[in-house]
Amino acid sequence: MADAFLSFAVQKLGDFLIQKVSLRKSLRDEIRWLINELLFIRSFLRDAEQKQCGDQRVQQWVFEINSIANDAVAILETYSFEAGKGASRLKACACICRKEKKFYNVAEEIQSLKQRIMDISRKRETYGITNINYNSGERPSNQVTTLRRTTSYVDEQDYIFVGFQDVVQTLLAQLLKAEPRRSVLSIYGMGGLGKTTLARKLYTSPDILNSFPTRAWICVSQEYNTMDLLRTIIKSIQGCAKETLDLLEKMAEIDLENHLRDLLKECKYLVVVDDVWQREAWESLKRAFPDGKNGSRVIITTRKEDVAERVDHRGFVHKLRFLSQEESWDLFRRKLLDVRAMVPEMESLAKDMVEKCRGLPLAIVVLSGLLSHKKGLNQWQKVKDHLWKNIKEDKSIEISNILSLSYNDLSTALKQCFLYFGIFPEDQVVKADDIIRLWMAEGFIPRGEERMEDVADGFLNELIRRSLVQVAKTFWEKVTDCRVHDLLRDLAIQKALEVNFFDVYGPRSHSISSLCIRHGIHSEGERYLSSLDLSNLKLRSIMFFDPDFGKMSHINLRSEFQHLYVLYLDTNFGYVSMVPDAIGSLYHLKLLRLRGIHDIPSSIGNLKNLQTLVVVNGYTFFCQLPCKTADLINLRHLVVQYSEPLKCINKLTSLQVLDGVACDQWKDVDPVDLVNLRELSMDRIRSSYSLNNISSLKNLSTLKLICGERQSFASLEFVNCCEKLQKLWLQGRIEELPHLFSNSITMMVLSFSELTEDPMPILGRFPNLRNLKLDGAYEGKEIMCSDNSFSQLEFLHLRDLWKLERWDLGTSAMPLIKGLGIHNCPNLKEIPERMKDMELLKRNYML
Repeated sequence: MADAFLSFAVQKLGDFLIQKVSLRKSLRDEIRWLINELLFIRSFLRDAEQKQCGDQRVQQWVFEINSIANDAVAILETYSFEAGKGASRLKACACICRKEKKFYNVAEEIQSLKQRIMDISRKRETYGITNINYNSGERPSNQVTTLRRTTSYVDEQDYIFVGFQDVVQTLLAQLLKAEPRRSVLSIYGMGGLGKTTLARKLYTSPDILNSFPTRAWICVSQEYNTMDLLRTIIKSIQGCAKETLDLLEKMAEIDLENHLRDLLKECKYLVVVDDVWQREAWESLKRAFPDGKNGSRVIITTRKEDVAERVDHRGFVHKLRFLSQEESWDLFRRKLLDVRAMVPEMESLAKDMVEKCRGLPLAIVVLSGLLSHKKGLNQWQKVKDHLWKNIKEDKSIEISNILSLSYNDLSTALKQCFLYFGIFPEDQVVKADDIIRLWMAEGFIPRGEERMEDVADGFLNELIRRSLVQVAKTFWEKVTDCRVHDLLRDLAIQKALEVNFFDVYGPRSHSISSLCIRHGIHSEGERYLSSLDLSNLKLRSIMFFDPDFGKMSHINLRSEFQHLYVLYLDTNFGYVSMVPDAIGSLYHLKLLRLRGIHDIPSSIGNLKNLQTLVVVNGYTFFCQLPCKTADLINLRHLVVQYSEPLKCINKLTSLQVLDGVACDQWKDVDPVDLVNLRELSMDRIRSSYSLNNISSLKNLSTLKLICGERQSFASLEFVNCCEKLQKLWLQGRIEELPHLFSNSITMMVLSFSELTEDPMPILGRFPNLRNLKLDGAYEGKEIMCSDNSFSQLEFLHLRDLWKLERWDLGTSAMPLIKGLGIHNCPNLKEIPERMKDMELLKRNYML
């Protein structure tokens, strides 16, 4: 990981020399010296990182390298910051330190760095750290090719159920049995056995969906807040309307408890309470779950037997078993990327290693992910040799060794990307877009010919293929939500602290390292800010997840955070908050994510390095964006529901994603200069507005258009001009479906279209359509899919087609179909014979 810090520092130093062409010669020479020395030191890092586990002195040596790299970047950023404010270069380079901690004497600071580098060079010789060149085939590749999506993630979670089909049936029988009393089903077992995945399998079962009209899922974890848990259940049942959110924020715990009980008392419900660590957590919630004698159920997952046994003395308790040897081997083969490449000698090695996993699914899938990226017998033998060094007395492999080995096999860039998951709260589902944009802001994604977003998406897919990251949700065959297992998050936190990658401030840790360049605040945000040691603070990222942190004004943006690249505030500011004007002083900021913000000051126009601006306000709250937003020349992602037209939006020529724009704001835009825009999401569309200017977006690949209430689309003929459009979502009444659409479309959703003519003859001619969802889109009684239609279709979802009675399917239609979902089509009595054996898509599966 130290290699990542050095590489980043070298890149920043090099960029600095390019940008500051008039830098005085002596300072330029000093920076060149720094670059050369850091590159030289990097050649010794592999040997050092191998030795640091057994030698505290070497660990400290690596630690000091990280510190030097971070300090070098901070010094130059301070120079750029002061110069950017209008200070002359002479003043910025001369001694301007005086009494104010902000000002640096750049030359003196670099001399201090030089002295520290010479010190660690002497220590390197003392500690016997040598320059080891990577032998062929041994080095983790730093070049990660973007992995294109070729298959859906629909079955991603099913692998864990090798050998557990009987368990699913047993537990379904318990949940569905004719027992009117509200009862609790408890699943317990050690981490990595698949408790949460088993609960999710039950939760999404068609039998459960049909039997329990009201369902909710909450994750408790070790750090929990009862009021937040109650709010989460209420919102999943009642929705997130403004009135509901306002009401919930004002309620005390007893009020929330009573409100939830009132919601549930007439319902037959199923609630999953995942990852319970203490019985007290259940005790604080159970009063809100009434027993209406209607067969309601609660599922609890826990690692602790005593918790499982005591939550309901008449409930059903299931201890999740380990896999048998045969089941373990089956699971390993299913997760291996290329089983055919496994020759008999490799198979023998793999069976030895799988046997030592002792039936723990997480260990098996991570081992399979690791070996999938090792080519040939020799590399597999090296993995086995490494694992055998740490084998336990009972001849099993400690899972932490498998996880660590898989982590160590990652390239430097992928290590950083994996570690970043650890900064999020335990069990939190992370949006794929969020993590990708964070990686980009941090500089983890190499710049090259490919779009950074595509490279980052490839990195995420690589971590998923290695089973280090789990898929939580997909949409249009792409991962939209993901998570990491608790044990892997623990590994990420451990590794991060070793190299000062990040530190977390929360209920279990009320101290935080000022040497770490990233801070995650999970609770008591105001106490965190008051305890900051400003003497050695070079924070690059700060991420607030504290729901009780209510005032952004408490953050002194001017003094503490001038080096920030990332300001991520996932807190509730009450929907009336304004961002302080000092936000404009965060010169280096690349990502700004806010929640519940009403107004953003014009000083945001100073953030010339900003790549991502996201404001999460829900569907009914709008944010006021200043006209200076158009000055953000490097902005790539603008995800804000804003209330007034953003003048000169066409100046944002770097923009890749625009999400939240209303038709009122778009109608007068000339988008011809938005040459890089790939994704556009627009709502509140009216039939009186033409959308023809969208045809100017020649690189648009994803388009989502949502009509206002009781509104319809004007002409949709412009879609045919979007030659690179692949994904199209149209929500709202369509008077007439155009006969011509772009041939490039592969994914399509028609929602609330109120079509009176069968759309299948037109849609069936799309030559590349793989994924189609009709959601309340058609009001007729019959659909006809003729011969040779839908030649590439793989997934079809029919939903809320209330009048549909008949479906005719030609013999040669849909030859490649893989999945079918039919929901709320009560008059469709029969489906075509060829579709009866088709895999049914889950109700919650988004095509």
